[in-house]
Amino acid sequence: MLTGRADLADTATFLALARHRSFRRAGRELGVSASAVSHALKAMEARLGVRLLNRTSRSVTLSAAGEDLFAALDGPASAIGSAFDRLNQYRSAGAVTGRIRLNVLEHAGTLLLAPVLPLFAERHPGVDVDVRVSNDMLDVVATGADAGIRYGGTVPEDMVAQRLSADLRWVVVASPAYLDHHGVPNHPQDLHAHRCLRIRLGDDRLYPWEFDRAGERLEVAVPGVVTIDNTHFGLTLAAAGGGLAYLPEPCVTPLVAQGLLRIVLRDWAPDGPGFHIYYPGRRQLPAGLRLLIDLIRQVAPLGL
Repeated sequence: MLTGRADLADTATFLALARHRSFRRAGRELGVSASAVSHALKAMEARLGVRLLNRTSRSVTLSAAGEDLFAALDGPASAIGSAFDRLNQYRSAGAVTGRIRLNVLEHAGTLLLAPVLPLFAERHPGVDVDVRVSNDMLDVVATGADAGIRYGGTVPEDMVAQRLSADLRWVVVASPAYLDHHGVPNHPQDLHAHRCLRIRLGDDRLYPWEFDRAGERLEVAVPGVVTIDNTHFGLTLAAAGGGLAYLPEPCVTPLVAQGLLRIVLRDWAPDGPGFHIYYPGRRQLPAGLRLLIDLIRQVAPLGL
């Protein structure tokens, strides 16, 4: 039974640790240092007389008692948070408060959120938006996020998903200087004779470039001495003559318009799934997140 502020603080500390399995990330969520989190947990374990976490130099895991406690507290804690969040419906739209935590792919951050967030901040100044940009396949629940944004087809099956953009066309680009020196590929198989900027996915696999023309589909494991996982870096390398790059067309449009890049293999460019936002179905969406989803769909920076 909770008897005072110390118990409530202990509960918040334990839940943050159970979700993140990291003293540093739990401290970031709670606004305290990792050492403060560690001291609070030790005091809680001493008071309860049970070990809740197993700690090594490399990992933090829940003990059997910790697993039982987390299972008992996670649902009620989420319900309490949702109950307070529902009070936002009684505020005017501009007075909604709270914080949204998002895990998003690099492309989603640049192409989808960047055009919308300035307008969102103007309309809802009381909502803090915490965005973690990573191409790694992060677990939104384990990282304490409210939602994630990924390409359709990569959303975990146990999540609720909503489409946020139209499908995206993927194109191959290179600098005019590179094409003048190495020639222009006319067929995807010609890429085997070129320098390509290979793409490393969030799970460390190399991404085969995909092509589609009149129903004929190809995947090419392109050659190259440079492997990247960052679009800005890839665009800079391609514009400098470093090789052919494979990217969503909206990423390359500004540099193509400036004449720094040219699109090749246009008739083979495939359409890939658009962006989807996803979140655990058992949790009530924070009011701020609902407003952000509505605004993205209203502005539709990539179409819908």
